[in-house]
Amino acid sequence: MDKLTRADLMGLEQYAVERKAFREKLMAHKANRKVHIGPNATLYFEDRLTMQYQIQEMLRIEKIFEAAGIQDELDAYNPMIPDGGNWKATFMVEFPDVEERKVWLGKLIGIERQTWVRVQGFAKVYPIANEDLERETEEKTSSVHFLRFELTAEMVAAVKEGAAIQMGIGHPHYAYEVEVAEATRASLAADLA
Repeated sequence: MDKLTRADLMGLEQYAVERKAFREKLMAHKANRKVHIGPNATLYFEDRLTMQYQIQEMLRIEKIFEAAGIQDELDAYNPMIPDGGNWKATFMVEFPDVEERKVWLGKLIGIERQTWVRVQGFAKVYPIANEDLERETEEKTSSVHFLRFELTAEMVAAVKEGAAIQMGIGHPHYAYEVEVAEATRASLAADLA
């Protein structure tokens, strides 16, 4: 996928006018880009549109309108756009209760490295995790991780031809596996070249 440039972004005034419609478009798009793995973990797959929204929101919130600041946001978010042979996802460990979350984050150290995707007929692919910064300590993991799943050319071809996709987590304290719904499979296939 092409990376975003300044030409792809709306100025603050234009975004203020178009924000509601853009957000509605994004929410419909994102509906087919998330995969719940068990009751407390979700992969949110990123792409050009999700990153454009993130950048637009950051520019709006921070009131950034100077070229250098805009470029900083592009540089921060463009790496999350898939490259045609991979999927990139925000992985979230979600426990609504704060105290319960603290306990589980202590139990789930390494969960991001035990998360996987599998194209039907191929081996599991484990992610390259948190390339931007370390997100765990000896005491706990983070509730948010950034994952990149690198696929072989054969896997890409199989997905483009309609192969099923499974995803799962094989952590000793959290083990689940799911079949990806067809609408999500088709959306993820569009990320591949």
